[in-house]
Amino acid sequence: MRSRSLSVVCALLALALGGCQTSKSETPTAPTVAGPIPGVNITAPTPLEPAQGFKFKESQQPIRLVVQNASSNGVRPLSYTFEVSSDSGFATKVFSRSAIAPGSDNKTSVQIDRLDIGRAYYWRAWAEDGANTGAIATAGFEIFPKPAVTPPGPVAPINNEQVASTTPTLRVSNATFVGPVTGLSYEFQVASDQAFSKLVTAGIVNEGPGSTTFSSTPLPNSATLFWRSRASDGETTSGWSTTQSFRTPAAPAPTPPTPTPTPPTGGPCVSSNPQKIIECERAKFGHMSSSQTVSFLQSSARSLTANGISGGPFGLLRKSGGSSCNGFSCDIICSGQGNAQRQWDVLGDAEGAQVPSWNGPSTVPNIRVDVCEIQ
Repeated sequence: MRSRSLSVVCALLALALGGCQTSKSETPTAPTVAGPIPGVNITAPTPLEPAQGFKFKESQQPIRLVVQNASSNGVRPLSYTFEVSSDSGFATKVFSRSAIAPGSDNKTSVQIDRLDIGRAYYWRAWAEDGANTGAIATAGFEIFPKPAVTPPGPVAPINNEQVASTTPTLRVSNATFVGPVTGLSYEFQVASDQAFSKLVTAGIVNEGPGSTTFSSTPLPNSATLFWRSRASDGETTSGWSTTQSFRTPAAPAPTPPTPTPTPPTGGPCVSSNPQKIIECERAKFGHMSSSQTVSFLQSSARSLTANGISGGPFGLLRKSGGSSCNGFSCDIICSGQGNAQRQWDVLGDAEGAQVPSWNGPSTVPNIRVDVCEIQ
């Protein structure tokens, strides 16, 4: 009886001892496979996003890391590990996640926690099958600091200076910025009050090299006006520049009205004698002003032509320099152009007695040739 009890105890003890031991399997797909499997090679995944050196804006967080899946010549399924560090040696890890199942489309990704802005980060990923670990892929990225734009600096007009015209050009020195700011444009405002509640004109222009200008629309005369500017890239906007004032010039004095020439009196001048025609036309005027002198010359040229006087058709001589009557010679009737031009003096003492005459013709080279404007 004692012998049988001892046998049972020994059997139970052997069973118990056998249940506490775990043997390593040599089957490749078994969970308890023993150590790395010889001949199995796992490639490094390929970093896709973010690419090496990519710079994120703060608004683009949280960031997703994406790799193209690794490959393996083994039969065991792969999983992935992702790590992010603030140093290239990965001594200061800010994110780590393992046992990530492969994604679809031959890509695997993980979304990381929000990171501090204004610094560089390094990330890496690798695949493993529980027995073998693949090569590591590493890349780096940055997160821009929070963008900020300084107000532009007023250059001109400033200090309540008086501008030369009612369409002044406003100028500012360009704004400076930090962070991801590009493509600045500048808003200008001009108002009749410092609170800018009464805008006179406003506009937006693209940034210029070094400084930026805005051409104002016409402003009121004799006015004190206030202006300011700010810069923006559409996402980040600076504060307003310091307010500056300027004065517009007074309105110009009104131009006196041009006196209306006294119309000539009398009927048509009809004669075959050019001297008689000139005397007839002169008799229609008193002492002639410049504009009346031109009227006399025009009437004379037309009458000479209408009466078939030899040498016509007749006209007035353009005069580009010296004294003139509204751009014409004050005493010449002409015909022809260039080397064929002829000129007659029809008014003696044009600024004094203004005596009618018919002297000529004078021809090249004894005259200065100008444009003869036929009437």
